[in-house]
Amino acid sequence: MQHSHPSSRRFFLRYCGMGMGMLGLNSLLQTGAAAAGTNPLHSNRPHFPGRAKRVIHFFLNGGPSHVDTFDPKPALLKYAGQPLPSGNLRTERKTGAAFPSPFSFKRYGQSGIPVSSLFPKIGACVDDIAVIRSMKADLPNHEPSLMLMNCGDSVLSRPSVGSWVTYGLGSTNQNLPSFITMCPGGYPIKDAQNWQAGFLPGVYQGTFINSKHTEIDKLIENILNDVVSPEAQRSQLDFVARLNREHSRQRDHDPALESRIQTFELAYRMQMEATDAFDISKEPQYLRTAYGDGVHGRQTLIARRLLERGVRYVQLWHGAGQPWDNHDNIETGHGNLAHEIDQPVAALLMDLKQRGMLDDTLVIFGGEFGRTPTVELNASGKSQLGRDHNPYGFSMWLAGGGIKGGVTYGATDEFGFRAEQDIVHVHDLHATILHLLGFDHEEFTYRYAGRDFRLTDVSGKVIRKLLA
Repeated sequence: MQHSHPSSRRFFLRYCGMGMGMLGLNSLLQTGAAAAGTNPLHSNRPHFPGRAKRVIHFFLNGGPSHVDTFDPKPALLKYAGQPLPSGNLRTERKTGAAFPSPFSFKRYGQSGIPVSSLFPKIGACVDDIAVIRSMKADLPNHEPSLMLMNCGDSVLSRPSVGSWVTYGLGSTNQNLPSFITMCPGGYPIKDAQNWQAGFLPGVYQGTFINSKHTEIDKLIENILNDVVSPEAQRSQLDFVARLNREHSRQRDHDPALESRIQTFELAYRMQMEATDAFDISKEPQYLRTAYGDGVHGRQTLIARRLLERGVRYVQLWHGAGQPWDNHDNIETGHGNLAHEIDQPVAALLMDLKQRGMLDDTLVIFGGEFGRTPTVELNASGKSQLGRDHNPYGFSMWLAGGGIKGGVTYGATDEFGFRAEQDIVHVHDLHATILHLLGFDHEEFTYRYAGRDFRLTDVSGKVIRKLLA
């Protein structure tokens, strides 16, 4: 059964087709189209009452090491500097002997879950967290693994998770994009494909924000108009809208033109709402201090302000490129990166809990894959004190939104090379996310090119032991 909407949805799809549109498309015209009931982002009901209403995804792009973060492996110390008795799995680069973690582990909370010294503040929140230690991807390369984690397919172009969520749930705030992705310094690997709408209408694509900026007109380019008053802009847009509608009608309602019209309208409506949402100076000083002064503290606090204003899906990337891709000197690399996000993430969990938002906000934390328990070797066979990519087994964690806190699920082998117990493929993760939002992943589909597509392709199972 295809996920269905009222006739207004069918009307919109008939007119907007499969066009990619432009970034930042998040609502139809309030005059004309919206008045006629054709808004594709009206708030929708899922298949059943979901525990989660919104999602925030911390994406540690590059691949954090699970054996250095949430999956301690004492056996690596026993075999330090020696070949693993089980042998090395094939990865992208050559690896050598067992490489014990340079970080210590400590048990936290009533649950006693061990967390690395990289994340002491997140560790203090572990009773609200479910750690999945048996994640599995398909390939040891960034590009296909990013596409699998974000879009459900490592090869073919598919809609992103955030696009599926906004397609299914719509928006409760027509003055902000429903799907926002922030990355300080520029794009991650694969650029905007990570938040693409794919074959869904372009209105569901994510809006990118370069969160290194602090001024609103740099955070969201061209959002402010210093020349024309809001009243004059409204009059101009209404006039242009009438012209564009006639222009569009004569061209069989071209999706690209429809998307451009929507972009102008959204930009107008965002001028007041976005400037308020991104202005963290309105937060009390103690809260800004709790999140931290750095870019990650700032973008995480902004994310909370967006979520409480009705944004459905916020994705926070660590930085441009693939910062967690530490093939050498993992102690320094992971150490610096973890220090940047440990405090903001923990502050968000505590802030959401205090506001009563954690119960219906799903928090996701992880990268596209893990890293090897063996040391990476350079061309001459010398250790680089780093780790290669590892899609065979890695860790992620979830919190809030109907997740059972203070638990671990699944396990890798004694060295952390391969998921062996209760294996969770990325499709299973996506099925679980959709379930928490109120969707049966097998029934939540979109008709395209003669086939009913879904985020989980033809597999995936809900991990019910993670549900509260």
